[in-house]
Amino acid sequence: MENGAVFPLFYLPNVEFFKTLREQNKEQLFIEKQEHYPKQSSRNRTTIAGPNGKLQLTVPVQKGSNTHTAYKDVKISYADDWQRIHWLSLGTSYRSSAYFEFYEDDFRPFYEKKFNYLFDYNLELFHLLLKLLKMPLNFDFTDDYQKTYTDKNDFRESLNWKNQSSYQHKTYYQVFQDKYGYQHNLSVVDLLFSQGPQASRFF
Repeated sequence: MENGAVFPLFYLPNVEFFKTLREQNKEQLFIEKQEHYPKQSSRNRTTIAGPNGKLQLTVPVQKGSNTHTAYKDVKISYADDWQRIHWLSLGTSYRSSAYFEFYEDDFRPFYEKKFNYLFDYNLELFHLLLKLLKMPLNFDFTDDYQKTYTDKNDFRESLNWKNQSSYQHKTYYQVFQDKYGYQHNLSVVDLLFSQGPQASRFF
């Protein structure tokens, strides 16, 4: 019998992530904290709609972070000024949206303050997104790593960007829709900057 659900911790997760999270909220929720860091995953990358099409934003991690490094111990690299690039990209993509300036001061600190660990950075962003999406959520962290679960719904891999999703949410206005057509399942900030306090009605 299933008793709860286990979720990964992503960087600015997509809309499907929050839709799934809300569906599972009636169960006991766990955020995976004990896994080894999987490379090329949504744990350090997200996709937004930019002026030249889809744009992937990646948080660089320090060299030496491999499949034997615990995710919670992976450190962010500041060798390149990725924070400035991400913030400029978000501004260029969404400043003309209805709610970017409304939320700008909430997100700006994440692109000015330096965080040591990727997990801590993503967790603080996750708390902010839950607040802005008006999604009250109680969750615990996993105490140990289990490769598979027989008693919980496991979303650690199924929601990753490399797995092509057929999920299509209710459409909303997108800044570059006239140029590139409607793009489903981008980072939830695409939805948030467009619909503001009504965002959660679209997933």
